[in-house]
Amino acid sequence: SIDEYPYTASSTGIAALFPQWSLEGGRASVLERLSAPETRARIKAEIVHNLQYGRGGGDAKNISIVTCDFDPTLAGKTLADLTRQRGGETNLANAAETAMWLEQKGTCNGVFHAIDEGDIERIMQSPYTMIASDGEIPVFGKAAPHPRSYGTFARVLGVYVREKKILTLQDAIRRMSSMPAQRLKFGDRGLLRPGMKADIVLFDPNTVADRATYEQPHQYSAGFRDVLVNGKFVLRDGKVTSERPGRLLYGPAFRRST
Repeated sequence: SIDEYPYTASSTGIAALFPQWSLEGGRASVLERLSAPETRARIKAEIVHNLQYGRGGGDAKNISIVTCDFDPTLAGKTLADLTRQRGGETNLANAAETAMWLEQKGTCNGVFHAIDEGDIERIMQSPYTMIASDGEIPVFGKAAPHPRSYGTFARVLGVYVREKKILTLQDAIRRMSSMPAQRLKFGDRGLLRPGMKADIVLFDPNTVADRATYEQPHQYSAGFRDVLVNGKFVLRDGKVTSERPGRLLYGPAFRRST
């Protein structure tokens, strides 16, 4: 099975630029390795490779900061911006130094623009692909999160169904509802059927659209009128209600620790 969101950027920790071996043992071990000149040089070389051929997409401007625990004002700046602020040219070697500096200072998360649009479209049409997002639930107006947290499903319906016709409306909805519910063995969800949990979204297929962008991510999507979770309205006539009927869902393999 495959899950996919409709954006050409990923989002994770800046440490994702580092080679896996350099992260073993936790933060203290990482800092120790970065303080050893020979090991630091090896880490830097592999970060440069990742910036060129991996998450960096060949340019430090393709990576932007979402959060930094030691300096919230860095949110929204690119790795190229920070490299320039530190007095260096924005080449990949200097950007690697900036990435190591960030890791030494604290924990930072970023958005990485390095995904091909053609790949998104091809993967979306696979019979094994479901639509999902691993984006966090952000505090509205805080930091600079990936727009997937606000616009994943609206973007599929507006761009890839209505505009590009990559999927039919029916197939897109199936990939967002019954298909993942069945894959995760949530037997009472994912379909409109008597006895099933009433998780229902009412939207206009002619106007549904994502509004969140990388520059302005805190924007709700358009075209949604009502949303019911477990049979209760959490969105009614386009306005958020005070209901909180959501529940954690566990798969059949879940066991509570004793």
